[in-house]
Amino acid sequence: MFKSLKNRTPLGLLQLKHNKIKMFTALAGIAFADILMFMQLGFKDALFTSNTQYSRMLNGDIVLLSTQATNFNELYTFPRRRLYQAMDVPGVESAEPVYIGSLAWRNPQTKEKTSMMVIGFDPERPAFDLPDVNSQLDKVKIPDTVLFDRASRGKYDEVIAQVEQGQTVATESDRTTVTITGLFELGASFADDGALMTSDQNFLRLFPRKEQGTPSLGLIDLEPGQDPVAVRQALNIHLTEDVRAYTHEEYVEKEVAYVQKRTPIGFIFTLGTTMGFIVGIVIVYQVLSTDVNDHIAEYATFKAMGYKNSYLLFVVLEEALILSFAGFLPSVGLAIGLYQLTAAATALPIFMPVSRAITVLIMTLVMCGISGAIATRKLQSADPADIF
Repeated sequence: MFKSLKNRTPLGLLQLKHNKIKMFTALAGIAFADILMFMQLGFKDALFTSNTQYSRMLNGDIVLLSTQATNFNELYTFPRRRLYQAMDVPGVESAEPVYIGSLAWRNPQTKEKTSMMVIGFDPERPAFDLPDVNSQLDKVKIPDTVLFDRASRGKYDEVIAQVEQGQTVATESDRTTVTITGLFELGASFADDGALMTSDQNFLRLFPRKEQGTPSLGLIDLEPGQDPVAVRQALNIHLTEDVRAYTHEEYVEKEVAYVQKRTPIGFIFTLGTTMGFIVGIVIVYQVLSTDVNDHIAEYATFKAMGYKNSYLLFVVLEEALILSFAGFLPSVGLAIGLYQLTAAATALPIFMPVSRAITVLIMTLVMCGISGAIATRKLQSADPADIF
């Protein structure tokens, strides 16, 4: 061991390699903790993305909502005349209704029933900034036709292939026959397995109990050069208290804040990430603590030779640093594979951004650093007098 001081190989690495079984056990534990954090953060990000993807794609400067609306999946209708009243506010160029609802429809391939979000709007006025949708709006002018989200959760490969070949596919939706005439891609959400986009008239046929005079939200476009914040303030003063106007950016922030603060799912995933962090601290601490105990005599000898406590502490922290990097690297590859499996099985937008990999790496370094700091307290008992 003393000879290793002259080698270029770090002493901490030699300490770990002395017991390879213990080292690989520690690496497996760190990788497990990292994968747990990766999965929890991935699910949390997928939750935020899937619950705000439609609000982010809305094609309007200002969004008008009922004051009772909580988020995009829980909208309340309001009188359409509020949109006509909005046209009286200076700076407003147009105000168009959007109709949103969920229905049970039968998967045309498996014949199973599933929940689908349906969005209806005037084909002459695109409601979403989605080129795949906007290039096919003429198709939904035909009665009982819809555009289908190819990223919907479920087995639809045969249906997608038929539509891509120019064929139409019909299925049932609440005793109404609907025809898929086109495809777009956005992704499923936690609330619905997919989405259908169609004209406002087709929407009202699918939801006979809904009325044309009660939209789910309104999209307001402004005249060129107008300040959205100033017009939004004027709209909230001019309109009655049953609706509220938001700029597009404010509406997206409202959706994100709802998921973060008012849904238990965000808290659950945050708690899961924290638990993974704590599990990693415990695993690394046990490994380093055992290593210190096994070599307490050697550490005492170092002290007798004149080495200070700071050097001995550095050796333990060096072990923690090596473990953190060596355990992190395989966890990234495994997490990417699990992300791909999860995305294929659930149609949720889960992937590995560089920022998340950096975040987990930093958490791993902190995790191992805390463990090393706790384990070094045992070095205080390394007294040369007890050895000699």
